[in-house]
Amino acid sequence: MFTTVSEGLSLKGKNAIVTGGGKGIGLGITTAFAQQGANVAIFARDEAAAMEVVKDLSGKYEGKFTFYNADVSNMESCKKAVDDYIKDHGSVDILVNNAGIAAGGGILTWDEDMQSYFDCINVDLHGGVRMSYLVCKYMRDAGKGGRIINITSNAGEMINAPFLTAYATAKAGFNHFTRCLAAEVAPLKIRVNAIAPGFTFSNFSKGIPEEALKAMSANIPIGRLAEAIEIGVLAAYLASDAADIVTGAVFTADGGFSLQH
Repeated sequence: MFTTVSEGLSLKGKNAIVTGGGKGIGLGITTAFAQQGANVAIFARDEAAAMEVVKDLSGKYEGKFTFYNADVSNMESCKKAVDDYIKDHGSVDILVNNAGIAAGGGILTWDEDMQSYFDCINVDLHGGVRMSYLVCKYMRDAGKGGRIINITSNAGEMINAPFLTAYATAKAGFNHFTRCLAAEVAPLKIRVNAIAPGFTFSNFSKGIPEEALKAMSANIPIGRLAEAIEIGVLAAYLASDAADIVTGAVFTADGGFSLQH
């Protein structure tokens, strides 16, 4: 048990996996973990972007930073990446399920094969389930407990216009998966929580025109979008010993946007 706040919030020596950790919100989480002393492995498909982050962080912080090629939509890819990670690091203390894809439109906009829907569910929900399944087994066998943090969205708790039916459905399912898994693995000292961001400066927001960003900000009570590092700070808290009594929670971090919808 920690005795000081700084000790409780420290991630020094902890081994963390962050899916999609080389860009956007994932990069904010990777950076926050690095600043708190963690060893961070980025699981992603974009090797070039991830290796740039690995190189940058390795020059600034004491932890060990690595990249593993992983496609969370494919169980074989996830299993290989996790197995390789365990061989290299020995154990995993923290898993952040952040990788995701965007999918706009309502059900009547989909093609008949509904492929955009199934693709979104497969990545945004099933991807996190795959990773949790694999990592939880290692955490259980190690007997030290651990932390799982799922990055969902305020879209999983409200109805957006224009519609984001596939994306919102995936995120709502991910929120409830968080609660179910938290109850199941609590006796194993594994804590499971979710962060549900709202509009955040990330790779998803890069193509939005300046005027549209201003309009979006005007609809957010605090008057601005979130920065990725702000989501990272919350994730760092949930990953720390200071959050040991917190499990099964979904933290909405959207500047108050969902309060008025």
